[in-house]
Amino acid sequence: MDITISSSFLPADDPEASLTFYRDALGFEVRGDVGSGTMRWITVGPPGQPGTSIVLHPPAVDPGITDDERAVIAEMMAKGTYAGINLAAADLDVAFERVQASGADIMQEPMDQDWGARDFAVRDPAGNSVRIQQA
Repeated sequence: MDITISSSFLPADDPEASLTFYRDALGFEVRGDVGSGTMRWITVGPPGQPGTSIVLHPPAVDPGITDDERAVIAEMMAKGTYAGINLAAADLDVAFERVQASGADIMQEPMDQDWGARDFAVRDPAGNSVRIQQA
């Protein structure tokens, strides 16, 4: 069996701010942009990896989600506990400098972790946790 990761989904309540973060701060390519206003699905991904993407999508738009569930999702996003993604960079320090220079909300500066990784953490504009480790 040969299974790969094609795409992962992250909520984005401000599509323009999320697009700016993933495109400008992380250097991702824009691969698709469908919809308008806050009802946009934006697909981004790392250059040189056309088979791996992140879809930034409007949170809680599934018609099966109740108003109470929408409220919980909004509350979790505001706390930064709803969604996250782990990435890797060839040069962690260069990646950190670029992300920090973008004005992103830094949660943790680069550090060696007990489990062996060296990483840093940042919140994207929707509050999603983005951890980037040394590749």
